Amino acid sequence: MIRLILIGIFLVLFFIVSLLIFVFLAIVGRFNNGLKDRMSFAIVTWALGVLKFLSGARVTVKGQENIPKDTAVLYVSNHRSYFDIVIGYTLVRPLCGFVSKKEIKKAPILSSWMKRMHCLFLDRSDIKAGMKMVLEGVENLKNGISVFICPEGTRGKTDDSLKEFKEGSLKMAEKAKVPVVPVAFNNTSAIFEDHFPFIKKAKVVVEFGKPIYIESLDKEQKKHIGALAHDEIKTMVENNKNLL
Repeated sequence: MIRLILIGIFLVLFFIVSLLIFVFLAIVGRFNNGLKDRMSFAIVTWALGVLKFLSGARVTVKGQENIPKDTAVLYVSNHRSYFDIVIGYTLVRPLCGFVSKKEIKKAPILSSWMKRMHCLFLDRSDIKAGMKMVLEGVENLKNGISVFICPEGTRGKTDDSLKEFKEGSLKMAEKAKVPVVPVAFNNTSAIFEDHFPFIKKAKVVVEFGKPIYIESLDKEQKKHIGALAHDEIKTMVENNKNLL
């Protein structure tokens, strides 16, 4: 309960201070939009780092050296918890935006931060809106802004229950000509979802797999990029169980 209260207090204070930060960032953006983006990323990753600390999560990170340094990438991961985003954002290279469901746009302040982070909002009920989001992701990737997506579409109930990936969401990597980096989360749900609404400390493993360079795949493999990433993540999840 104490962890939940501390996180609640921090979020309230951060959201209040955010109103002043937004004014400052707007001024910075008039003179240097790139600096505004980097500052936004730094502020948000700091705040998420505080949340990770307050949650008591003990995170083991593997394969971070696999993240290419000279290009934006499409991060593709399994999805077990809200803390996938909290922890994942503190580990990726700037700049990077997550793909989220459109309902989050209704959340004041939070959605404002997400827009500043170049996050994308997916409307699962509208095919045209989904295609538009993919095109926005392609544009971000071409402009050096990485994209982080969970192609299962919803949170899994266990680490083993890795659902089939939606292939369409990975097309943005092919169109933007950037690599796909598989990311495997183990045990993130033990922080919050397994005992909702309480937050408890837990050991978590995050592994970044070797990048998949789409141009090096054969014609048949290019049709199933999601399946390749899915199988790689499933293998990493299974291999990392002994670290928990």
